[in-house]
Amino acid sequence: YFIIPRKVLVVTVGKSTYARCGIIINVTPLEPEWEGHITLEISNTSPVPAKIYANEGIAQLLFYESDEECAVSYKDKQGKYQNQRGITLPKL
Repeated sequence: YFIIPRKVLVVTVGKSTYARCGIIINVTPLEPEWEGHITLEISNTSPVPAKIYANEGIAQLLFYESDEECAVSYKDKQGKYQNQRGITLPKL
């Protein structure tokens, strides 16, 4: 469960070992003041089956802190994925 501060933006990137096997991790940025469990989309872009092993580390989260607070945070916008818990399907 993440609680992102108002001055922080988080970007998630896949780890190279899995990326070299065709495993792609997709996560939208965690915006300032977003709160909840991250939902990872894992895609196998290779033509062969792939295995993902526990405790190997499939992605890295990069935390960027600004000198200033953002003008409008995810909480301010009352984002539809605020406070999500567990696996969360798309809300259209």
